[in-house]
Amino acid sequence: MPIIIDGKKTAQEIRARLKTRVDALKAKGITPGLSVTLVGENPASKVYVSSKDAAAREVGMNAATHVFPASVSEIELREHLLMQNSDPSVHGILLQLPLPGHLPEDHLLNLIAAEKDVDGFHPVSLGNLMLGRPGFKPCTPWGVQVLLKRYGISTRGKHVVIVGRSNIVGKPLANLFVQKGDGADATVTVCHSATPDLAEHTRSADILVAAIGRPEFIRGDMVKDGVVVADVGINRVEDSSLPKGYRLCGDVHFESVAAKASAITPVPGGVGPMTIAMLLANTLWSAESKAGISGPVDPVF
Repeated sequence: MPIIIDGKKTAQEIRARLKTRVDALKAKGITPGLSVTLVGENPASKVYVSSKDAAAREVGMNAATHVFPASVSEIELREHLLMQNSDPSVHGILLQLPLPGHLPEDHLLNLIAAEKDVDGFHPVSLGNLMLGRPGFKPCTPWGVQVLLKRYGISTRGKHVVIVGRSNIVGKPLANLFVQKGDGADATVTVCHSATPDLAEHTRSADILVAAIGRPEFIRGDMVKDGVVVADVGINRVEDSSLPKGYRLCGDVHFESVAAKASAITPVPGGVGPMTIAMLLANTLWSAESKAGISGPVDPVF
């Protein structure tokens, strides 16, 4: 049986560490503040935002969720984000994606002040990531890296294959793994929809990351024995045998891949909980930086 990489447990441990640092900061009169903006009625986004709000409050942060109708204008949303930029009690700003089609995601994300970009999507954050400089890391890719580190899985000299080239996961994760240092120093291959003979690449992976949004796409015959697998996908699949009428699964067919893997993340309970933990870590670091408190670049370790 492979090692099951428990993201839920790891995220709980990280939140406990963060709470200790938040309490120390509050003793100095500073409470980290997270501002989340939700547009529309997307059910998955509403659940996710609620989880972020609850997790922030659990560690002692101030959390505010601003909800706008799907019909909100670009001007109104722009003014709101600029107000959050100028609010000294707000240390982290998050604009929940996806947005309704009439709103330009890139433009609005770029309005968020770089020093409050706790999602790690601002061009400044991504530029620092590529250059290996200190800065906010995108939360899901950072969560994958932290999980591997916490389970003692070295990436140094390993071949990491990432299936998916999104700006949210695939591209930033590739940049994390090719840097110098702990949790990196890997040789990285990024595969996508135009990659010929995908299975040839996935079978060469020492560490495989699936982030393509296709339910149970990666099967056992696409991996080699001993592979470490991080499944970033979360998909809702109809299942009439269940009371809810659906089940959640990842981009990896768990049973067939687990039979060959040395370690694997489950869905749910794998990478997902880490995303919120990393968001809180970025928010704490923002508040500490503003307070002029020196400390490790990485507030988790």
